[in-house]
Amino acid sequence: MSGHVSVVVTRRAAAQLERAALWWRENRQAAPHAVADDFEDALRLLALQPELGARSASPRYPDLRRLFLSRIRYHVYYQTLPDKVVILAFWHASRQSPTL
Repeated sequence: MSGHVSVVVTRRAAAQLERAALWWRENRQAAPHAVADDFEDALRLLALQPELGARSASPRYPDLRRLFLSRIRYHVYYQTLPDKVVILAFWHASRQSPTL
């Protein structure tokens, strides 16, 4: 893929993001909006470079990719399709991989 593609966030990923952002706002006073800011940056980046994230090693999900957001230590799990990127999960790095 090249150029700019649309990025779609599933309801599940949006709910995970909202829970993480709420916790972060309440517990990280130095950067209360870091989760939302870093996620928005990731969406813009994936729209331009969908293949940026690491490919899944799982044969069950051959099209699954993962982008690590180092400042907040979250992974954005997503799938690339011909005309869009679909965000499937937003998961903290200390947790096991999400069940998709």
